[in-house]
Amino acid sequence: MIIHALLAFLLLPGSDLDQQVRARISGFPGKVTLYAKNLQTGATYSLNGEEPTRTASTIKLAIMIETFAEAAENKLKWTEPITDSAAEKVSGSGIMQDLMDGDVLPLHDLVMLMITLSDNTATNLILNRIGGDAVNARMEALGLKQTRVMRKILGDGQDLKPAPSGITKEGAKPENKKWGIGRSCRQEMVLLLEKLYKGELVSPEASAQMIAILKKQRDHSGIARDVKDAVVANKTGALDALRSDVGIVYTANGPIAMAITVDGMPQPNWTEDNPGELLIARISELLMSQLR
Repeated sequence: MIIHALLAFLLLPGSDLDQQVRARISGFPGKVTLYAKNLQTGATYSLNGEEPTRTASTIKLAIMIETFAEAAENKLKWTEPITDSAAEKVSGSGIMQDLMDGDVLPLHDLVMLMITLSDNTATNLILNRIGGDAVNARMEALGLKQTRVMRKILGDGQDLKPAPSGITKEGAKPENKKWGIGRSCRQEMVLLLEKLYKGELVSPEASAQMIAILKKQRDHSGIARDVKDAVVANKTGALDALRSDVGIVYTANGPIAMAITVDGMPQPNWTEDNPGELLIARISELLMSQLR
């Protein structure tokens, strides 16, 4: 009876939603993995959602969670000053790379920059403070087996250096170099989102604060692209061949947590109309309308 009850909430391959998702990804030049859950009804949909994938900047969700946890444990203070320097600046997303050397920001503001603008320099400064191994230990304690930080973020061309800084114990394993800054699976990302929604990460107050920060995230190229009547709390990630988006969409059918990754695209495209972003938007539309 328990098995039958669980199956009633799982949209299996061959379902109408599954057929429509597969139709939309048919012919796409890359691999698509996704997992979604209606947090009100419990209905779920998975397309290779348990497979490990590169995270790109979506791993910053896990970094934010660890920072909030350490603040609650009095291991750090939100007001403590963190000094930027030329040595810490890395290229890519964010604005800190363009600010003056020696700028001092409170830790709270670095977290805001890490999530809302996906600032890479802010992320590395936070990892300097808390350590990537602490993030991984927190994920392990939560029961997550795939979600791990591998190293700090490198700037353009710096991946050619023989010994990049900030490598975690997981990242030091030769087999994990292929993941870049982080690894996860779509199912675990949705589990983190669900725990945030239920107020189960750190505390109900901290969970609500983290969701509020995710709602201020500025990249609306994927899940939030065509959303007009719903609030979105999400975090995106991008690499030359990859686009990823994880978030909660507060729809009329209930809050739907989703994590979608497309990887293996043959041509880099850094415009808002990247084919991966467009596909993520089309898939999320199906999930929002049909995952009930």
